[in-house]
Amino acid sequence: MSGVVHMSELQRVILIVMDGVGIGEAPDAADYGDAGSATLQNTASLVGGVELPVLTALGLGRAADIVGLPVKGVPASGHVLGSYGVMQEVSPGKDTTTGHFEIAGLKLDAPFPVFPDGFPDEVIRSFSARIGRGVLGNKVASGTVIIEELGAEHLRTGKPIVYTSADSVFQIAAHEDVIPVPELYEICAHAREILDGPYRVSRVIARPFTGVPGSFQRTAGRKDFSVAPPGPTVLDILSDHCVPTVGVGKISDIFSGRGLSASTHSHDTLESLEDTIKYMESVRRGLIFTNCIDFDMLWGHRNDPHGYAKALAEFDRALGLLMQHLTKGDLLIVTADHGNDPTTASTDHSREYVPLLVHCPGRDTNADLGIRKGFYDVAATVCEALLGEVLSKNGKSFLREAVGEE
Repeated sequence: MSGVVHMSELQRVILIVMDGVGIGEAPDAADYGDAGSATLQNTASLVGGVELPVLTALGLGRAADIVGLPVKGVPASGHVLGSYGVMQEVSPGKDTTTGHFEIAGLKLDAPFPVFPDGFPDEVIRSFSARIGRGVLGNKVASGTVIIEELGAEHLRTGKPIVYTSADSVFQIAAHEDVIPVPELYEICAHAREILDGPYRVSRVIARPFTGVPGSFQRTAGRKDFSVAPPGPTVLDILSDHCVPTVGVGKISDIFSGRGLSASTHSHDTLESLEDTIKYMESVRRGLIFTNCIDFDMLWGHRNDPHGYAKALAEFDRALGLLMQHLTKGDLLIVTADHGNDPTTASTDHSREYVPLLVHCPGRDTNADLGIRKGFYDVAATVCEALLGEVLSKNGKSFLREAVGEE
């Protein structure tokens, strides 16, 4: 059979995470307050349907059929270019760090702590003493709302604004003219050291902003200071075997830079895909691991289904351009890390299945990968594709099902 891609010929994996793009409530969604969440399906229904020809060709409609929840505008019929399935998270939690760690091969035993009433006094006292400043806020809040509320006082006092959310995060907002971005990063590094033990949040996030009262604007200088992975990830395993690893978007932040031979901190989804293409032009062997953040950060957390649907269409077009750069020996995996349904009352992440779309040029296997119990099947698959064997501790490779071999 001509055109067959033998697994021994696979040289490169392009792994793309659509941050916050869930595909239906997980079996334990109610335990997280997320019964009825279905990010893709609910968004598509509310806006009257979505047209996503590239994702449809990759099997998104068929993946939705697996969970029995069709996506309006995304048919499950027709020719499919690759293999498709859904994945169920097994680690407790529904945050970005947990989802990415599991994709990379880890299973967490406990969720990261959250602080719905703000952080305890001892944490704030330690943080203030370390940075030599008091703080404002220390409550659950929207980032855009809290800088409008406390931005003027921050300008007068020089005190950074501390806030959290339903996620396990310690966010620090500061005006760039009051606390320059490099100094804000140092402050965040201090917070990262302090927040340990029972206060070990998944991420400390720098949130610089500019402007004047009434028209403050957050800038592109956001930086995440994540907890280091508690065990070896697929990035570490590949690096130990001298296989190049590239992180695009938030990947370096999420994994604390560990296991990466190169990285680019792209500012938005379209730039992340453009940067992925640039790496594809130079990195001929290895893993290119890309996070596309806008679905979650700009639309899901703000409960904007119309913005979310537009972002899906833009991603679909950009993904089509990226796929023109795939060559024989490439393996494309498109998935997500959690849901973030913009149609529900909650602005938090949602505990959902995530789509799993797999494509190898020259190999249209059209395999139904079913429901994978654990995001870490991705790590197992990446290991087998690039090393010829599964070296990750967790997960079952779907490579042979998805690609096949004569």
